[in-house]
Amino acid sequence: MAYPYAAIVGQDEMKHALLIAAVDPSIGGVLVFGDRGTGKSTAVRSLASLLPPMAVIAGCRYNCDPAAPAMPSLCELCASGGKEKAAKKKVKAPVPVVDLPLGATEDRVVGALDLERALAQGVKAFEPGLLARAHRGFLYIDEVNLLEDHLVDVLLDVAASGENVVEREGLSVRHPARFVLVGSGNPEEGELRPQLLDRFGLSVEVKTPTDIAARVEVVRRRDAFEHDPEGFTEKWQKENARLRRKIVTGRERLKTVEVPEAALERAAQLCIKLGTDGLRGELTLMRTARALAALEGDPVVTDDHLRRIAPSALRHRLRRNPLDDAGSTTRVERAVAELFGA
Repeated sequence: MAYPYAAIVGQDEMKHALLIAAVDPSIGGVLVFGDRGTGKSTAVRSLASLLPPMAVIAGCRYNCDPAAPAMPSLCELCASGGKEKAAKKKVKAPVPVVDLPLGATEDRVVGALDLERALAQGVKAFEPGLLARAHRGFLYIDEVNLLEDHLVDVLLDVAASGENVVEREGLSVRHPARFVLVGSGNPEEGELRPQLLDRFGLSVEVKTPTDIAARVEVVRRRDAFEHDPEGFTEKWQKENARLRRKIVTGRERLKTVEVPEAALERAAQLCIKLGTDGLRGELTLMRTARALAALEGDPVVTDDHLRRIAPSALRHRLRRNPLDDAGSTTRVERAVAELFGA
């Protein structure tokens, strides 16, 4: 049983970033870096119980969306007529939150030949991997900075195309694989490859709380959960339901939130001031500010939304500056203060 999301003490930036990614998956995922034992894994796994169920085509092994038009948004079976046959059999399914273990083989991640059916029936059949299970959901990698390079390459290819292509053992299979990538890790154990780092829309920092009351409350709640998981979950059910409704209404509002020209110019000015590479910073900043506005019920993106989300959207996109030994978060906050005013 997952720990209730609403019961997590503190770590507001992390919790807010995960909610924003749930409202708009196109933001590109969340990277959570910080001390051990600060609730990183707990928050991600708790998210599964918070998300509203999604519509899927009955019997599809890839969680295909009944409203999707065609490939690559649908798997080969659903795109070739299976969708029409199953259209009346739409069902609700929980949004998947799939763990990708560090020691996973490439076959387990992308999928491979079903050896049992091949040996017993002489049939070449595809056994979907973790990327198929994560489609339209969340793929979580703990200690993502320790992930092997060949798996990083796979993730980069799939994240860029939204499709997983497997060609091996005489098989040629392609299926949709669009998911929100969530990674966590401890920066002391190594840095992330720049190519993968850039794929994360948001990067948040978590720290061990120094406030005695907060630390005591964390221990108290965790102990209560371990002694009576069902009773503790029931106690927080109402607050979890409130957050779920907030996500649902945020998704509904997303298309109606206005992003004025002034907000786009502000985003561009901030990225120029910080010297970020490419235009992914502006795009992420705009999408995240819009999702934040939708989550909070605001009709228009304002400077306040940009100011609040800028550290998460930009801190991992800064070049190292040998003349400035300030941390990336400090540099973003300083630039925000200069551009938007204190």
